[in-house]
Amino acid sequence: MQRWLEQDVIAHGRLPLLCFLLGFIVGFLFIRLSVRLIRKKVRWWPGNLRSGGVHIHHMVFGVVLVLLSGIGMVTLYQSADTVTASALASAFGVGAALVLDEFALIFYLRDVYWEEQGRTSVDAVFVALAVTGLLLLGFHPLWLLDINDFRRDPSLEVRVFVVGFAVVNLGLAAIVIAKGKIWTGLFGMFFLPLLVVGALRLSRPGAPWARWRYADRRRLMYRAIVRERRYRRPVIRAKIFVQDLIAGKPDVEHVRSAAEAELTRIVVPAPPAPHRYHGLFSGEQEHMGSDGDPARPHDNSRSGGGAAGPGSGGERSSMGG
Repeated sequence: MQRWLEQDVIAHGRLPLLCFLLGFIVGFLFIRLSVRLIRKKVRWWPGNLRSGGVHIHHMVFGVVLVLLSGIGMVTLYQSADTVTASALASAFGVGAALVLDEFALIFYLRDVYWEEQGRTSVDAVFVALAVTGLLLLGFHPLWLLDINDFRRDPSLEVRVFVVGFAVVNLGLAAIVIAKGKIWTGLFGMFFLPLLVVGALRLSRPGAPWARWRYADRRRLMYRAIVRERRYRRPVIRAKIFVQDLIAGKPDVEHVRSAAEAELTRIVVPAPPAPHRYHGLFSGEQEHMGSDGDPARPHDNSRSGGGAAGPGSGGERSSMGG
């Protein structure tokens, strides 16, 4: 550990980044412990802070910490030593944790801390931890791209290669994100093969890519739904369990029921464009099996139903017009 700290962290100037990560983790764990104790009304723990009858969210203190430490880092950028920079980075990490712990409040513009939407804050914290961890390990966005190549080698060929490589990476990342694979797109920015695999694989059925490319290709949409439910079920169960572990008391039955509810909510075909209809949108949900897997789609050509179109009243009603 000491060797890694000295050779990989301090020697490469990443000590402030490590202090930011530690401050972020400590701040997040502390505030989660605090809100639990407040919710349980523990006598010896200070309760919510109020000013004139208004509850002061801990996000406010996070914003203040981020501003003060950020201004300090900018002001002392050239003259600060490692200790000062690390201390400011730690304070910045604590402030960022306090803000992201109430990210759902910012996103929904209402207090949903203990509601289902409050899990958005936990997702935001996981993303911040993942990105910081990758940066600390020496990875950086666009993988092989080093912007300093522009300075070290002024040749036109090198600059064209660097720009082209960046464009390819960003293009693949855009495709992967359009396919609904946010985490693959995020980590793929640090590791190119993930972007390639994510771009070649099927889109998630509710993603914009599926709306654009699968609306008239029912077989691809059906495969996307089957694959999504099969592979997303254990992932969603694990995610909900971890979120419950952090946000409250975990319960196996709640994990199972919440996972199926989330699968039913998110694993649906993307709504078609206003002038397009496909048979797997909402009407197919009635044919889900007991385990949540979709049944095989109907063959309209055999049943005499024909292709769905603007004149198909039943199809229109199932899609809500």
